[in-house]
Amino acid sequence: MGNAIRGIIAFIPAERCQRFLVGDLKEMPLDRTLDLSGRQLRRLPVAACVFGELVKLYLSDNNLSSLPAELQGLKKLQLLALDFNCFEELPAAVCRLPQLNILYLGNNRLCHLPRELKELKELNTLWLETNCFTVFPEVVCELPNLKTLHLGYNQIQSLPRELSVLEELRSIWLAGNQLSEFPVVLLEMQLLAVIDVDRNKIRRFPGLSHMEGLKLIIYDHNPCVNAPSVGEGVKRVGRWADCSDNETEDSSSKAASETKVEIMEAQHEEEPNV
Repeated sequence: MGNAIRGIIAFIPAERCQRFLVGDLKEMPLDRTLDLSGRQLRRLPVAACVFGELVKLYLSDNNLSSLPAELQGLKKLQLLALDFNCFEELPAAVCRLPQLNILYLGNNRLCHLPRELKELKELNTLWLETNCFTVFPEVVCELPNLKTLHLGYNQIQSLPRELSVLEELRSIWLAGNQLSEFPVVLLEMQLLAVIDVDRNKIRRFPGLSHMEGLKLIIYDHNPCVNAPSVGEGVKRVGRWADCSDNETEDSSSKAASETKVEIMEAQHEEEPNV
């Protein structure tokens, strides 16, 4: 009965009804973390935005499509999770969080990002997987401290040359897009440690032996005719990578999938120490 009532109340956008879904928010959490994930929220109650010392805010798996302007009052927020919601636009208040360094926006309906995103100078991890991007959001190239970028499972066909200015970028995840060629700009980014171009349309891979920082290249499920050549100690995940010619492609793909799952799970646990 309780869940049924919550489900009905979730469809009433009034502040009072949405406050019922999050419970009592009178006191600042001792660990400076507020987790309101999976509450069926359609609006974020303003009461959740009064804790000026809050460091982590989880709003994943709700029905949010907007956020109140009061969110920008969380000046010490470092992590904001908005994945698995209904955002078609990134709320302006998010771009006014000066200490934000991890932002989860996966599994929404985004097709572009606002220019104001460049104000997030401290952002180092950005998840944009499973959205509606058909063009790479170039404002990302103006995030000087970005280290990890997840843009998998969109409809992106190419990367801009401006991406090379991100000297701090160490991992880029582009699985499940529409890349028909290996992005040339990545060849210039010799300090990249992880490149994931799994499940694209790349037919031929260039040599990657010159990339001094490379530790892992994932290129499985492409119609490629060759494996990328890499330097000593670099892990390859894909066809012809770690198996002899007489082994089946199915077994190679299975091993590749298992490896990738482990890596992605570890990446999603990246959070700031507070």
